[in-house]
Amino acid sequence: MDFEFNEEQKMFREAIRDFAEKDIAPLVNDAEEKERFPAHLFPHMGQLGYLCPKYPAELGGGGLGKMGDCILVEEVARVCVGISAALIIQSGLATAAMFAHGREEQKKKYLMPAITGKKIGAFGLTEANAGSDVAAIQTTATKSGKGYTLNGSKMFITNGPIADYVVVAAYTDKSKGAKGGISLFILDKETPGYTFRPMVKVCFRSSETAELSFDNCTVPAENLIGEEGRGFPYIVETLADGRISHAARSLGLAQAALEASLKYSQERVQFGQPIAKFQATSFKLARMAMELEAARWLVYHAAWLIDRGESCLKEASMAKLFASEMAVKAANEAMQIHGGYAFMMDSAIQRYFRDSRLFTITEGTSEIQQMVIAREIGLR
Repeated sequence: MDFEFNEEQKMFREAIRDFAEKDIAPLVNDAEEKERFPAHLFPHMGQLGYLCPKYPAELGGGGLGKMGDCILVEEVARVCVGISAALIIQSGLATAAMFAHGREEQKKKYLMPAITGKKIGAFGLTEANAGSDVAAIQTTATKSGKGYTLNGSKMFITNGPIADYVVVAAYTDKSKGAKGGISLFILDKETPGYTFRPMVKVCFRSSETAELSFDNCTVPAENLIGEEGRGFPYIVETLADGRISHAARSLGLAQAALEASLKYSQERVQFGQPIAKFQATSFKLARMAMELEAARWLVYHAAWLIDRGESCLKEASMAKLFASEMAVKAANEAMQIHGGYAFMMDSAIQRYFRDSRLFTITEGTSEIQQMVIAREIGLR
C-alpha cells in the first residue's frame, strides 16, 4: 500500500497551504468574532479550482479525487476549522449525491455552479429528534401536481444562512421505512414557505449554522435526486465520504496544535530552561506527533480506497473515530502546555480547544462510528 503523494498532489498541497496562510488566515479573527463566513472565498476558490478538488475538471473541479479533497480540508483546517466546515459541505454533503445520482439538468443548474463557487449549498438531514437515527426524521415530501410538497424542519445545518440551495432528506413513503421511503430533494432558497433561523455556537464560529423550516414548500419533480425512495443508500454513501473529510479536518487542527505547542515549549522558560526540556512536556509532544501520524495514515488510506472505487465504510469510520478523538486530546494537551495563555481569547489555542470538542459528535458520534465498525467486522 503506497500512499505517497504524487507530484500533482504535492504541488496542490503546497498551493493550498500557501493560499490558506495568505488568503484565509487574515480573515479568521474577523470571521470568528462576527460569526460570519467570508462568502467571497467560494467564488475565489472556485475560480482557482480549489473549492471542490475531487470532482472532474470537466465539471469545474480539480480532478484530484478524494485524496485531493482531504489535502484541501487538512490544510484549511490547520488555519481555521470553522472556515473548513463550510468548504467540507460544499465539496461533499451538498454535492456528492448530485454528482453520483443526479440528472444532467441538475448538474448543470446546481452542481457545476457549486463546484465553481457561484452557488452555495447545504445539506438538510439532522432534525430535533433525528441525529444519529436517520430513520427518525419527520420531514415529509408529498406528491402534488407536477412535484412534491415539503413540510418539516432541520437543525444544525452548516451553510444554512448563506445557502442558495439545500439538499433535503424527506420521507416520500413512511410505510416503506427508511431504506425504501426516504428521498433526497434540491430546495431553492427562494421557494415560498422556506425560512431559516441562524443558530449561535460555542465553536466553529466562522461557519454559519441554521435551523431550517419548510411550510408547504413546492419542490418540482425534476429536483428529486436519483430515484424516489433511494435517499437512504444515497445518504449512506455521502456520509462515508463525509466522515473521511471530517477526519481530515481533525488532522489539520491537531497539526496546528502540535506546531504551536512545539514552538511555545521551546520559547517558554521555567526553572532556568525551556519547558520542552522537561520530560513531562516532551512526552506530551512525542505522543501528539505519534497519534497525529497514525491518524493521517488512517485518513489517507480511506481516501485512497474511495479513489480506487472500493467500499470503505469500516475504514471511513475508523479514520473518523480515531482522528476526531486524537484531535480532542491534542487540543487538550496544547491547552496544558500553554497554561494560562491558552485561556486568553487572543490565543488560537482556546479556539482549537473549543472547535475540537465537536469532532466526536458531528458527522456521526464516536459511539455511532464504533457501531459501524463492529457491524463491518462481523458483529451483529
